[in-house]
Parts: sequence; C-alpha cells; structure tokens
Amino acid sequence: MLTLNVNGQVVTIEASSDVSLLWVLREHLGLTGTKYGCGAGMCGACTVHIDGVANFACQIMAADAANTTITTIEGLSEDGTHPLQLAWIEEQTPQCGYCQSGQIMRAAALIADNPKPTREEIIDGMSANICRCGSYPRIVRAIERAVKEDHHG
Repeated sequence: MLTLNVNGQVVTIEASSDVSLLWVLREHLGLTGTKYGCGAGMCGACTVHIDGVANFACQIMAADAANTTITTIEGLSEDGTHPLQLAWIEEQTPQCGYCQSGQIMRAAALIADNPKPTREEIIDGMSANICRCGSYPRIVRAIERAVKEDHHG
C-alpha cells in the first residue's frame, strides 16, 4: 500500500515499489493531464510539482513521493482559472497541446519562485521542457501575460 497526497487529497493505492509516480498518477488515479513523453526525464511532458518544485514524474518512484505534497495540472486550479491557464488560452499557446500541461506546471513553479521574471529568466526557467511544435514564443508570451495580469488585475 502506498499513501500519497495528490492535489490536496490523501489517497492510498496498491502499487509496486518500483512504479514511477507518472504511472501511478495516470493509471491508478486517472490524472491523465500528466503526459508520458519520453520516460527519460528529457522532455518535461510529465512535469508535476512535488512540494512546490517542478519535477519529472517519470523519474520519481511513487514510493519516494510519499510524505510530499504532489500537484498535477488537475490540481493547479479547481476551475481552470489559474492565471497561466487563462494566459495560455488568450495567447493561443498550444499547437498540438501534448506538452502544454507540463509547460504550465513548469511555468507555475517558475513564477511561484520568481513572481516577476525577466524574459531571459523565463526562457532559462522553461528550458527543461520541450515543445516539438516549437510554440516557444507563445509560451513565453503567455507567461509574461500571466505575470502581468496576476500583478495588475
């Protein structure tokens, strides 16, 4: 038995000790917003927050995530109105959309740590997540919009 705190809820599941957090989230808990991309910690599609820090869920054993607070894209906002989610829509950021939940989670950790990042800090902070469609300019604009609108309105 494995007990995890996911999106503010304590859940107990039966999972082997060598299963990644990614598969527990997707297969055991049905939280499919966290995507499988590469399985090697190279793309960021599986980015979640563990104790507020962006992490690759594919690289963390679920057992190692016990006694932490895990947040997935589903837990970022109950109604989809996190400033980043709204900015993503306004900027029409996604192209195929596959990487976007991981991008948003990386961005949320970035602005939680640095509420007023420069463009260069955004680009550097987002470098761990890739977008095969190349929507990087829209991702940066969406983060800039979210930062501006969160502080001014």
